Amino acid sequence: MQNFGVTPEKMQALEERMAQCGIRDEDLKESFIRSGGPGGQKVNRSETCVALVHLPSGRAVKMQRARSQALNRFYARRRLCELIEKDLLGGASAEAKKAAKVKKQKARRRRRQRKGTLE
Repeated sequence: MQNFGVTPEKMQALEERMAQCGIRDEDLKESFIRSGGPGGQKVNRSETCVALVHLPSGRAVKMQRARSQALNRFYARRRLCELIEKDLLGGASAEAKKAAKVKKQKARRRRRQRKGTLE
């Protein structure tokens, strides 16, 4: 696998996660697009945005979080893993668990607020 400018631990974790999801580098179609937004003139002239398509599933990801292309390639692969895990695991995925936790916290806050206004 390529070097994306991240620590070896993060790289190892990404490789393991991709293997668990069944994503291989051969199955990915990667293209680069000019990025926009903050970052000055350099961002407008260089192609740092990464568009990644997983050919077997048809899932597409577009990432322009960082100013460097290598880091965006890493983030795009990580996001693709999240989407495929969500498809495979459904409610048991990490993303679904996080959403359920936030929903529960909001419900708790709402109950507390209502209780405070009634008294």
